[in-house]
Amino acid sequence: MKKTIITVVGKDTVGIIAKVCTYLAENNVNILDISQTIVDGYFNMMMVTDATKASKEFSVLSSELKALGEVIGVVIQCQHEDIFNMMHRI
Repeated sequence: MKKTIITVVGKDTVGIIAKVCTYLAENNVNILDISQTIVDGYFNMMMVTDATKASKEFSVLSSELKALGEVIGVVIQCQHEDIFNMMHRI
């Protein structure tokens, strides 16, 4: 399984979750876990996904998600699970 961690951060607006989830579904990326909060008007979401059956390479998914974030006014980052874990080790 190719797990990826996707984070979405920015000002809260209508449709952020819908647009990100629609993109993932269209590219055959399965959402394994999702958490989102809104604090004082700021949106924060973290997703654990399975990209094993993705229709595109990881680098393409990552760059397209970043571009989607720019369109909807948020910052979207996509990382391999291993890299995410190494970055957040104490």
